Amino acid sequence: MAVIGCLGDIAFEVSDKTLKTITNMKWSGSAQYATHQRHAGNALTEFVGIDPDKMSFEIILSSYLGSDPVKETAKIFAYERSGKAVPLVIGSKAYGKYRWSILSHEMHALSYDGQGNVTSATVSINLQEYIRL
Repeated sequence: MAVIGCLGDIAFEVSDKTLKTITNMKWSGSAQYATHQRHAGNALTEFVGIDPDKMSFEIILSSYLGSDPVKETAKIFAYERSGKAVPLVIGSKAYGKYRWSILSHEMHALSYDGQGNVTSATVSINLQEYIRL
């Protein structure tokens, strides 16, 4: 089994029996500027700071490939609702200056078994960088 990264204790992994990996990763950042109006002249802009980075990605989960979509989504939900900031590592790189907070998630159920249990899903996650003082 190859662990290719993790979000807190949620491991992204690939093997011949397991597929729990990420896709469609987007990482963005932005800066803040203030605009100061001047009488009869051009406005001045002033750099005032940097917003926390944001990241989003999807996790592909399938019970046929060794993961429980509902159980894994519950872990994400618990991080989100507790406000716990967690590290994000993909490959050998730790992303961000410290940790990440889960702002939101959305589970898209793709298939069910005969009893109505979710057997495969894609979970979209939106993160915001959490900087410690």
